[in-house]
Amino acid sequence: MASLIDCPHCGPRPREEFSVRGDAAATRPDPEAGPEAWHAYLHLRTNPRGLHREHWRHSGGCRRWLVVERDVVTHAVHAVRDAQEGAQ
Repeated sequence: MASLIDCPHCGPRPREEFSVRGDAAATRPDPEAGPEAWHAYLHLRTNPRGLHREHWRHSGGCRRWLVVERDVVTHAVHAVRDAQEGAQ
């Protein structure tokens, strides 16, 4: 059986309906930041084992951006929320 992601808008859907953008914890530097800050933001990422928050888009459904918390070792999904929740 395919892995499921529980979309808060559409309910449980197969993982193939989603596209992943990447790390949801990364903070974009100020536009005036120097090249070192932009280099670090774009290229120097940690790759931790265990739980990780990522941006996913439900491209085959509601098209909303979601924050998916999953274990990058087992690929088990632990939590899903709309990306707008808590956005500033």
